[in-house]
Amino acid sequence: MEQYIIKGGKPLVGEVTISGYKNAALGIIAAAIMTDETVKIENVPDIRDIEILLNVIEELGAKVERVNKHTIKINGSKINTVIADSDYVRKIRGSYYLVGALLGKYREAQVALPGGCNIGSRPIDRHIKGFAALGADVKIEHGLICARADKLVGNSIYFDESSVGATINVMLAACMAEGQTIIENAAKEPHVVDVANFLNSMGANIKGAGTDVIRIKGVSKLHGSEYTIIPDQIEAGTFMFAAAASLGDVLVRNVIPKHLEAFTAKLLEVGVRVIEYDDAVRVIADKRPNSTQVKTLPYPGFLTDMQPMMTTLLTLSTGTSIVTESIFENRFKYVDELTKMGASIKVVESNTAIITGVERLTGAIVSASDLRGGAALVMAGLMAEGYTVVENVEYIERGYEDFERKMQKLGAAISKVDSKDTKAIKKFKLKVS
Repeated sequence: MEQYIIKGGKPLVGEVTISGYKNAALGIIAAAIMTDETVKIENVPDIRDIEILLNVIEELGAKVERVNKHTIKINGSKINTVIADSDYVRKIRGSYYLVGALLGKYREAQVALPGGCNIGSRPIDRHIKGFAALGADVKIEHGLICARADKLVGNSIYFDESSVGATINVMLAACMAEGQTIIENAAKEPHVVDVANFLNSMGANIKGAGTDVIRIKGVSKLHGSEYTIIPDQIEAGTFMFAAAASLGDVLVRNVIPKHLEAFTAKLLEVGVRVIEYDDAVRVIADKRPNSTQVKTLPYPGFLTDMQPMMTTLLTLSTGTSIVTESIFENRFKYVDELTKMGASIKVVESNTAIITGVERLTGAIVSASDLRGGAALVMAGLMAEGYTVVENVEYIERGYEDFERKMQKLGAAISKVDSKDTKAIKKFKLKVS
């Protein structure tokens, strides 16, 4: 089993380049199979979740050509089944986009219920509501989402709660439906916009993405395209907060600063300097953060995926902070691991963390239980005195490309080692001591 070993106390200094957005790439790769022509996608992150989804569409019969580390070509003309029921499908949440893509192209889909991080309930009822409104018959049978329609017809769909997954899935299904579809209370996240822009580059007619009303006029078919995925706002935010937590000075390159405004606002609020450029942000910290209050909200609010990093930064604040999680009920699992490192955090009613700032964290053996919580534990290791071991790094590698190498480039004392390789662990400690 691989793990990260970290020697804390070193500020992060230098430059880091952000990879393509995982959450956008998952929707875009699913959408790519909706045309029989070849699609070229650039700035694809080289991470496990993406590799898994590429394996899934290859099993369906699509041709996938890996041009280089960050560029792929996909051709869906040879797809020979609408059934995606392999172990791969169950490993990632984004596999459910195949329902919308296959239903939209072939009017039928059978896709295994998805997996991903166990951070709370993420029901697919809004997806089903959207497909049904377009005329599909949708059932859950034998662990599969089974959707079928003789034809899909545009309709007005209102989501009681904004949902990124349901918004993207309905866009996929509706872009080749008859007539017009209107999605109200649509999710406004940047990756919703990116998927819509990609579909439009293939000939779809989607307007309003990025607002709460999206209008889709169905087209008869989609064509090939070349497209570049936007930068990953969560990876950017992670390095911004890691720079602040380590009292560092980091230039975060290849970002869209507009997408980072909620993170920037909170960093400024706790006393961190943030300088914005056209496609980069610089984060400079030289003192313990001030305390604050944060509540997670759909974009453009403070994103739930950044909540663990915010909470971790506040463990060393100068006062008492409150972080409220309004999206997922199990997002505070990592808190027990932070307390092993000396953090003072009390979780009340499962969705609110009261954080009393302490003067220091100390290294410990901790375990990641999900993607973002795992990244936060690495961040805590950078802040702590002594050595920290983060287990279950496979969670982290689901969503971050070359994570430890990017940290190393910024000066972090971090290495990925096999837990049974005592020589490697001793070698690391000798090197950084």
